[in-house]
Amino acid sequence: MSDSSRHFLFLTASTRVAGVVGNTEALARAAAEHLPAGASQQWLRLADLTLPPFVDHRHDIGSYPMPEGDARQLLDATLAATDLVLVAPVYWYSLPATVKLYLDHFSAWMRVPGLDFKARMAGRRLWLVTTSGDRAKAQPMMDSTRLCAEFLGMAWMGALWGKGGAPEAIRADQEALTQATRWFAGV
Repeated sequence: MSDSSRHFLFLTASTRVAGVVGNTEALARAAAEHLPAGASQQWLRLADLTLPPFVDHRHDIGSYPMPEGDARQLLDATLAATDLVLVAPVYWYSLPATVKLYLDHFSAWMRVPGLDFKARMAGRRLWLVTTSGDRAKAQPMMDSTRLCAEFLGMAWMGALWGKGGAPEAIRADQEALTQATRWFAGV
């Protein structure tokens, strides 16, 4: 795949007020400044999209209709991406609820007749950008994201972690900012 055919979808998962850029998003934007030449990018803020609660029909109805509204927009953006980047701060040692709901909808999308969602996701790349006060406390979230990638047959590209906490704390984490300049290079 040439760099010019790569399309990165950045899904920001923070539940901060719109327009407030937290440490995780700041780190992701620093990394995005160094995408491969010719690659395109799209940013969606999950908190701005209205996704219905996920209802598990795997063992009763067994299938789902094609999503509508914001859920359809998110599905289309997901399928258009070669590289899916979850921009997710650590919330209680886990993914924010916005990402969890998005991933729950994968279970429905895998059961939309004719969509072939799981097969279409195979081979794409999944990245995670995250911040927290302590890297060890982010590990469960990183492991969960890796397992999601493996289940879908996606290439797990790892997690870019930075020291978060107070607003703008990431600016003091030179190691993470340096790593961000190389994060998307060479793949």
